[in-house]
Amino acid sequence: MDWGQVRVIACQEWRDRLRNRWVLAVALVLALLALAIAYAGSAQQGQLGFRGVEVTIASLASLAVYLVPLIALMLGYDSIVGERERGALDLLVSLPITRTEILLGKFAGLAAALACATGGGLLLAALPLAPQLGARDAWHYAGFAASAVLMGMAFLSMALLVSVLARDRIRASGAAIGLWFVFVLAFDLALTGALVASHGAIGSGVFGALLMLNPADVFRMLNIFGAGDVQDMYGLATATPGLMTSPLLLGGVMLAWIAAPLALSAWRFR
Repeated sequence: MDWGQVRVIACQEWRDRLRNRWVLAVALVLALLALAIAYAGSAQQGQLGFRGVEVTIASLASLAVYLVPLIALMLGYDSIVGERERGALDLLVSLPITRTEILLGKFAGLAAALACATGGGLLLAALPLAPQLGARDAWHYAGFAASAVLMGMAFLSMALLVSVLARDRIRASGAAIGLWFVFVLAFDLALTGALVASHGAIGSGVFGALLMLNPADVFRMLNIFGAGDVQDMYGLATATPGLMTSPLLLGGVMLAWIAAPLALSAWRFR
């Protein structure tokens, strides 16, 4: 593996996203939405303003779980198939560089752009709240931003797999939207329906294991189960065993969600 070649491809992808102002646009939009939700997230309880970092993160998690996967999927779905349609991929693979290095370089460059846009947007939203944040709150919020970036990378990895498998950009875009619908919308509805239909036969351990089959739910667990007040607010204290809410375990599951689709993409691309 020539990491110098990987770095060249990654830098090119990064420069392309900077050149078309993609990173700046996503960061600003995400920052504005996050700031609005942080300020008005408790409006339904008749209150406005910052109500503490745990409640703010719970509100922002709802925004991130819908928006960040969509951004990641739209960023990566045409990274390979688009190059193939334009004829650039034939030229690229004719150079002294392996297909694995091409794929890793593209992932690294897109992941850097996604991290700057997502993490930067969420951290920008925290600037007006900074005077009210203590050191512990600041670390908590930074962890939330980092987990949002990891979730985005998991969906970016799936987008690369779609791009490798798809025959054209139209099919790739349809598959990317389908993945967003399944993981962000349909999965939780189906799981909740199965839980209700089983009349409680699905135990908390099985329920927790099923949640880990969805990186969006892993992100929710990282940020909701880490806050005792929010657990009580949402009635989640007994939803899953305490062992399954360990940040180390959930972080490892999220990393597996990044690595597994990427490894499958590399195998299929070769």
